[in-house]
Amino acid sequence: MEERAYAKLNLTLDILRKREDGFHDLRMVMQNVALCDDISLEEKSGEGISLHTKAAYLPTDSSNIAVKAAEVFARETGVNLSGLDISIAKRLPVCAGMAGGSSDGAAVLRMLRRRYRPDMGREELERIAALVGSDVPFCVRGGAALAEGKGERLRDLPGLPDCAILLCKPDFPISTPELFGLVRVKKLKFHPDTAGMLSALERGDLQEICRYVYNVFEDVLPRKYQRVWEIKRQMLELDAFTAAMTGSGPTVFGIFAEEEAAQRAAQVLAREYRQVYVTRPWNEKLAKAE
Repeated sequence: MEERAYAKLNLTLDILRKREDGFHDLRMVMQNVALCDDISLEEKSGEGISLHTKAAYLPTDSSNIAVKAAEVFARETGVNLSGLDISIAKRLPVCAGMAGGSSDGAAVLRMLRRRYRPDMGREELERIAALVGSDVPFCVRGGAALAEGKGERLRDLPGLPDCAILLCKPDFPISTPELFGLVRVKKLKFHPDTAGMLSALERGDLQEICRYVYNVFEDVLPRKYQRVWEIKRQMLELDAFTAAMTGSGPTVFGIFAEEEAAQRAAQVLAREYRQVYVTRPWNEKLAKAE
């Protein structure tokens, strides 16, 4: 069994309130892009669930979301997955704000449903996904969606029209708990206009969509991560319609009307940064064309 695990971007990310359980209520417009990992599953003789990859920096135990996803699926469905071997061909940057690990876990869940529970509805699979991690339900569904709560409440959206997307990840991670710890919701100066974004997506107007791109985490980003702002500035100077950090970062994305312009910008950024990619939005139409 083989499946592609697509990266996600946050076109908007808003933090509404801190909950009594310590988590935050979020409202996010999320979009898959075509950059992906390749995940495969094989049934072998043996005990337990194993994972192998050429990416030596990835854990291979249940701290890897792909393994955790298989363990949760087995627990929730009663399916015996002893001997299951997971293989990951890693292309997505890690600790990047692009849900790379969550997308790998989601790909595992989709394959396991096809193999063992083909009658399982999407809502049930997304319920299981929510037990694995906050971004996993969206990654199971894919395409574009409005995500609320911790990310488990989803509403399908039209998504970005075709365009070129430039991604640049500087060579440092940003701690998600650190950023959440800096957020004081009442002190946030700006919030994304989510309603405006949804309306622009419905109309499919790329330039209007770009007007509404915003991530509140940028409001609390410490100065030690100023490279994020520098990359944003460079992308805008290189003719991006908009640029923003995705998730809790540090990856910055820029949206361009034409791939040629995105490739020129990528060449400039690649002089300074190792992880630079040009990709496109991913949706069902693109999937059928692959």
